[in-house]
Amino acid sequence: MKASTMSTTTTRLRAARDQLHKLRAVYEDALSSFSWPDVGPTFNFAHDWFDTYARGNNQPALVIVEEDGARASYSFGDMARRSDKVAAHLAAQGIGRGDSVVVMLGNQVELWESMLGLLRLGAVIMPTTTAVGPAELIDRLDRGNARAVICNPADASKFDEVPGDYLKLAVGDAEVPAGWLRYADAHGLADDAARAAVPHPGNASSDRLLLYFTSGTTSRPKLVEHTHVSYPVGHLSTMYWLGLQPGDVHLNISSPGWAKHAWSNFFAPWLAEATIFVYNYTRFDARALLGQIRTEGVTTFCAPPTVWRMLINADLSGGPGSLREAIAAGEPLNPEVISQVRRQWGLTIRDGFGQTEMTAAVANTPGQPLKSGSMGRPLPGVPVVLTDPTGNKVEGVGEGEICLDLSQSPFTLMTGYQGDPERNAAAMEGGYYHTGDVASRDEDGYITYVGRTDDVFKASDYKISPFELESVLIEHPSVAEAAVVPAPDALRLAVPKAYIALVEGHEPNADTARSILQYARDHLAPFLRVRRIEFCELPKTISGKIRRVELRRRENEVEGSRPAGEYRDDDFPELKR
Repeated sequence: MKASTMSTTTTRLRAARDQLHKLRAVYEDALSSFSWPDVGPTFNFAHDWFDTYARGNNQPALVIVEEDGARASYSFGDMARRSDKVAAHLAAQGIGRGDSVVVMLGNQVELWESMLGLLRLGAVIMPTTTAVGPAELIDRLDRGNARAVICNPADASKFDEVPGDYLKLAVGDAEVPAGWLRYADAHGLADDAARAAVPHPGNASSDRLLLYFTSGTTSRPKLVEHTHVSYPVGHLSTMYWLGLQPGDVHLNISSPGWAKHAWSNFFAPWLAEATIFVYNYTRFDARALLGQIRTEGVTTFCAPPTVWRMLINADLSGGPGSLREAIAAGEPLNPEVISQVRRQWGLTIRDGFGQTEMTAAVANTPGQPLKSGSMGRPLPGVPVVLTDPTGNKVEGVGEGEICLDLSQSPFTLMTGYQGDPERNAAAMEGGYYHTGDVASRDEDGYITYVGRTDDVFKASDYKISPFELESVLIEHPSVAEAAVVPAPDALRLAVPKAYIALVEGHEPNADTARSILQYARDHLAPFLRVRRIEFCELPKTISGKIRRVELRRRENEVEGSRPAGEYRDDDFPELKR
């Protein structure tokens, strides 16, 4: 659509988006000149942004390839029409502006069309992973005040134990369970009638749009609220980090139901007018994924460091295909992974930092020099600061908690934790939003992750960053994952202990422990040495985050005794040579 026919809202958003595209590789200019667009009092991503370029657009918006090779492609025009019908169908059932709807689907077209459809209505989307069970669903529907649920028939039985007066819509052409409505009936509606049935809802830009339950590592999940601008417009920062351009084919490895899926599989690519590519698999196959990247002409690829490590262990010799941008997210990136991909593909993996509570905040952006181990610099428009333990702002070189300065009204930040005033007050204490993550900043403004505030500890009066030790441990060929926590010690008060999950084919025995301890000894300073090892399956949240709190608790419970299966450096006299 020509700019002259666009609303002022759309024109301002497009101008801001295009400015970031123009300054894609000119970080300093983007940082100094970018400002968030005023999209007015009633912005709606579906009506005021997506439709302005999607209607009549035959370029692919979404491509889904299944493990068996089946491929489905949906144009932008298709997605506009399909979401019209979903919105009209939901409206006919009484769902409208402000109503919360649980969307518990996998990587299937219904996920995208239902999110767009709910946006059209001004409803509230509650993305939910299919991994949750009835107990979690009871909590979510209660706290989120859900009016409806959309899921696959295979998950319908989970709601048998979830009380409440809410609509139930089952996806698919098969017969739906008793008491459930057919989601597929939406597709029988006529195109023009469906579109006419769902005018702009007139939602306020500040209205709630998304409710996310964080995967709490220490307590029950927090309920995060985002508005019609904090994520839909705020993900311009994520788009800038990813380096997305119009016409790109973007592949992001993350599971539906979590915020990163909305970051990189919905808002950022469709802000850029890029194609979202999804490869569905039941068991991860690095070689198959590499094949899809090359076959589908993927230009931008984002994956957790764990996936990047698996790709490295496969065969990168076939080259990156059309890949232009390589990105890592979800956990701190090990420098060795960066060097291997750069050596074999000539591409530099760029990582970044953000949370469910915000969009991307710190990142290595396209075309900028990287520093080993650093996750980059603050993104344009995001007021990132570091604060010391007393809550004072750290100026220049130093270390502190990563925060957002509330005096600058962070555009991308959640409205708060819903129904939890104590935790919300703690998070916003002292005029800053506190992420709970500690980092250091160098003389050039580059920020390097240190660890969670709860995870950093002292051993022999030296401060220990678990991430620093874990980054070394996972370079050992037998180590798949590692989590370092303090273990009580009579002499040093605490020593670093590593809980380790092994790569398949390696035995959890003394020889393996000796080899890992030796490797750590050779690659870490003496005061950082790992002193103890225990092999186990690491406890995780349903989103895959390691629950170090459980490991710390375990160490405190066995203080003064030695757990069976623990190996210590004292067990191997040869290590002291």
